[in-house]
Amino acid sequence: MASSQQSARSRRAEPVLITEAAPSLADQHAARKRRYVLTMVLRLVSVVLAAAFYQTLWLAICFAVLGTVLPWIAVVMANDAPPKKKIDPNRYRPPQPDRILEDPAKTRRAIEPARIIEH
Repeated sequence: MASSQQSARSRRAEPVLITEAAPSLADQHAARKRRYVLTMVLRLVSVVLAAAFYQTLWLAICFAVLGTVLPWIAVVMANDAPPKKKIDPNRYRPPQPDRILEDPAKTRRAIEPARIIEH
């Protein structure tokens, strides 16, 4: 009995998902903090690059605009709910019956030939 259970487990590559629970609030908060910090680091880099390219005016303006817009984008992304996963998880599916009984009305023809009974 133990060997059959073990072989059934080894056949399945991933565990069966029995719930549609979202990630925990702590995990969601940590992911949002990482996104915010990454965006703000990108802002810092763009502001430094704007100062470094002060002689090339168009490039400095591009970096300055990016450094001005990124804090707003970072806040919006940090307050946004996590996206729903598009992956179809391995959910429990009840076993299918060996055969499905069909509706006899579907197997009959719509118009059957009339039966002639002779006496």
